[in-house]
Amino acid sequence: MNIRILYFGRLREEMGVAGEMFELPPDVSDIEGLRARLLARGGDYATAFDPRKAVRVSVNQELARNNTAIKLGDEIAFFPPVSGG
Repeated sequence: MNIRILYFGRLREEMGVAGEMFELPPDVSDIEGLRARLLARGGDYATAFDPRKAVRVSVNQELARNNTAIKLGDEIAFFPPVSGG
Protein backbone atom coordinates (compact mmCIF):
# COMPACT_ATOMS: atom_id res chain seq x y z
CA MET A 1 0.00 0.00 0.00
CA ASN A 2 1.10 3.55 -0.68
CA ILE A 3 0.50 7.10 0.37
CA ARG A 4 -0.89 9.76 -1.92
CA ILE A 5 1.12 12.97 -2.26
CA LEU A 6 -0.41 16.15 -3.68
CA TYR A 7 1.53 19.23 -4.76
CA PHE A 8 0.08 22.73 -4.94
CA GLY A 9 1.20 26.18 -6.06
CA ARG A 10 4.84 26.65 -6.98
CA LEU A 11 5.66 23.04 -6.09
CA ARG A 12 3.27 21.80 -8.76
CA GLU A 13 4.76 24.26 -11.23
CA GLU A 14 8.40 23.41 -10.39
CA MET A 15 7.87 19.64 -10.56
CA GLY A 16 5.31 19.59 -13.35
CA VAL A 17 3.04 17.14 -11.50
CA ALA A 18 -0.06 17.60 -9.38
CA GLY A 19 0.46 14.46 -7.34
CA GLU A 20 1.71 10.92 -7.17
CA MET A 21 1.34 7.63 -5.41
CA PHE A 22 4.41 6.96 -3.27
CA GLU A 23 5.49 3.66 -1.82
CA LEU A 24 6.23 4.44 1.81
CA PRO A 25 9.58 2.88 2.78
CA PRO A 26 9.69 1.20 6.21
CA ASP A 27 12.27 3.73 7.46
CA VAL A 28 10.05 6.76 6.71
CA SER A 29 7.59 7.36 9.55
CA ASP A 30 7.08 11.11 9.65
CA ILE A 31 6.93 14.22 7.47
CA GLU A 32 10.60 15.04 8.05
CA GLY A 33 11.64 11.64 6.70
CA LEU A 34 9.34 11.97 3.71
CA ARG A 35 10.70 15.44 2.86
CA ALA A 36 14.26 14.10 3.07
CA ARG A 37 13.37 11.21 0.76
CA LEU A 38 11.75 13.56 -1.78
CA LEU A 39 14.65 16.02 -1.61
CA ALA A 40 17.10 13.16 -2.24
CA ARG A 41 15.43 12.46 -5.58
CA GLY A 42 17.28 15.50 -6.89
CA GLY A 43 16.32 17.54 -9.95
CA ASP A 44 12.97 19.31 -9.70
CA TYR A 45 12.34 17.72 -6.30
CA ALA A 46 15.55 19.21 -4.92
CA THR A 47 14.48 22.62 -6.21
CA ALA A 48 10.94 22.38 -4.80
CA PHE A 49 12.02 21.01 -1.41
CA ASP A 50 15.10 23.20 -0.98
CA PRO A 51 15.34 23.70 2.80
CA ARG A 52 15.63 27.46 2.29
CA LYS A 53 12.12 27.58 0.81
CA ALA A 54 9.05 27.55 3.03
CA VAL A 55 6.73 24.61 2.41
CA ARG A 56 3.60 23.82 4.40
CA VAL A 57 2.18 20.33 4.69
CA SER A 58 -1.03 18.61 5.66
CA VAL A 59 -1.78 15.00 6.51
CA ASN A 60 -5.30 13.86 5.69
CA GLN A 61 -6.32 17.53 5.25
CA GLU A 62 -5.03 18.65 8.66
CA LEU A 63 -2.03 20.95 9.00
CA ALA A 64 1.04 19.01 10.06
CA ARG A 65 4.60 19.53 11.31
CA ASN A 66 7.86 17.76 10.52
CA ASN A 67 7.37 15.34 13.42
CA THR A 68 3.81 14.39 12.39
CA ALA A 69 3.58 10.64 11.93
CA ILE A 70 2.51 9.23 8.57
CA LYS A 71 1.27 5.79 7.71
CA LEU A 72 0.16 3.77 4.73
CA GLY A 73 -3.00 5.12 3.13
CA ASP A 74 -2.44 8.74 4.23
CA GLU A 75 -2.89 11.69 1.92
CA ILE A 76 -0.04 14.20 2.20
CA ALA A 77 -0.30 17.65 0.61
CA PHE A 78 2.63 20.03 0.17
CA PHE A 79 1.95 23.69 -0.58
CA PRO A 80 3.59 27.09 -0.26
CA PRO A 81 2.60 29.36 2.61
CA VAL A 82 -0.18 31.74 1.71
CA SER A 83 -0.84 35.20 2.97
CA GLY A 84 -3.90 37.33 2.83
CA GLY A 85 -4.34 41.00 2.96
